[in-house]
Amino acid sequence: MPYDQELAERLRAVLAGRGPFTEKKMFGGLCFLVGGKMVFAASHTGDLLVRVDPAKFDEYTGRGAEEAMMGRDRPMSPGWLTVPISRLENESELLFWTGVAFDFHATLG
Repeated sequence: MPYDQELAERLRAVLAGRGPFTEKKMFGGLCFLVGGKMVFAASHTGDLLVRVDPAKFDEYTGRGAEEAMMGRDRPMSPGWLTVPISRLENESELLFWTGVAFDFHATLG
């Protein structure tokens, strides 16, 4: 299944006022990079993949995110979470999760 086009458009809108970004098709989805580093992606499952502070994993999974997986059974490296598209129907939720990703991205230098 290809990435969700509507989600990709929503992510472009979030990025529009934040300076230059690039898009790259990877892992069957559409990844968004700032400064050459991936911040989030419209995944091939239709969900949002976000890069977050691994130390806050429990906090974020408590808000409805799930551990991101590669394939069916292999977890991605710490710091990657999947937010089900059903949790993003409210625009404030999309802004929350993209904000979390931007906050962590800012710490990467």
